[in-house]
Amino acid sequence: MGDDRRVNPQVRAWIGTVFRLALAGILFWSGFAKLLDHDESRQAIIGYRLPGVSGVLIDVLAWGLPAGEILLAILLLVGLFTRWAALATAVLMMGFVIGIASVWIRGYNIECGCFGGGGEALTEEGKEWRYTSAMLRDFLFTGMAVWLVAWPRTMLSLDGGPRTPVVDPDDDLTDIDIDIDIDTDADTETLEEPTR
Repeated sequence: MGDDRRVNPQVRAWIGTVFRLALAGILFWSGFAKLLDHDESRQAIIGYRLPGVSGVLIDVLAWGLPAGEILLAILLLVGLFTRWAALATAVLMMGFVIGIASVWIRGYNIECGCFGGGGEALTEEGKEWRYTSAMLRDFLFTGMAVWLVAWPRTMLSLDGGPRTPVVDPDDDLTDIDIDIDIDTDADTETLEEPTR
């Protein structure tokens, strides 16, 4: 047998299940916290000072972002459209990373508002750690989501568990013995050359 370093489909499915349920909990908590305090969510969006985002668009984001997070949480929780929900989650998390990086680069001091709250930070103290930890956390969540994009089949999901491969990947197909019995005693006709 060869040196097979691939992850067993069952193990991969359980790892994906842990990631799927963790992301569902994180997105639900984040979305629900933002919906409970709409005014603070609105202030968090204003704090990012995004170009072209003002007025009605701030309200749309303040309601739409948490609603989208809760929808993704539900899809991931039940394991329905897992690949698409995970892809949307990865894009969302990278959007958060870019948003945090942009305020850091532009020199603003805000609370990210990732789990409610947000807006202008009261002090400059700990700004680097606050931004770095939030970005690292979102990169971790992005990695979990990317795993689910690559391997969306998980346990305890409506999408279904891992599929059984048709060919066992542990089979070494180079060791197949084929017995061919050739009868050499059979009557053979001699071919004569045609005459011209």
